[in-house]
Amino acid sequence: MKIGLGITGSFCTHARILEEIKKLAEKGYDILPIVTESVFTTDTRFGTAKNFLSSLEEITKKEVISNITSAEPIGPKGKIDIMVVAPCTGNTLSKLANSITDNAVTMTTKSLMRNSKPIVIGVSTNDALGLNMQNLAKLMASKNIYFVPMRQDDPLNKPKSLVADWSKLEDTILLAMQGEQIQPLFVNS
Repeated sequence: MKIGLGITGSFCTHARILEEIKKLAEKGYDILPIVTESVFTTDTRFGTAKNFLSSLEEITKKEVISNITSAEPIGPKGKIDIMVVAPCTGNTLSKLANSITDNAVTMTTKSLMRNSKPIVIGVSTNDALGLNMQNLAKLMASKNIYFVPMRQDDPLNKPKSLVADWSKLEDTILLAMQGEQIQPLFVNS
């Protein structure tokens, strides 16, 4: 299976995502890493962009795609079977729900949506249960879009925040390829 892996902000989850990508790669999945410009250029308290991208390329054995021009032919040329956006920030959730294509991740996702291929979204945002709830609901009601099971990561201190259960990523991908949403969608903390 050829997986397009779109990685957006939510830098606090990047180390965990790398763990899951490594597991998928070790199982033989062909993974094409695609990142937003912020992931490509931003150093944070969680690490440098250079180190993250280097790890991503080492795990996937592929060069990271970080611009619209490089991402544009992925869908039309059938380079991937499924698009996974993980982590998917509230910003990207909003863009996908409202057909905004302004980076490599949204461009690739849009091209697969247009071709009725499955999209898997692993949410990681502090406002999923706030203003972004309408975007979450819109995408949940859309054809060929599937979600990694999610939970509130800190209900008392961040009551509107949701984060995917990354351990369910592979199972979500496998079911999405069959046109099914993994259940339960919302899991306990």
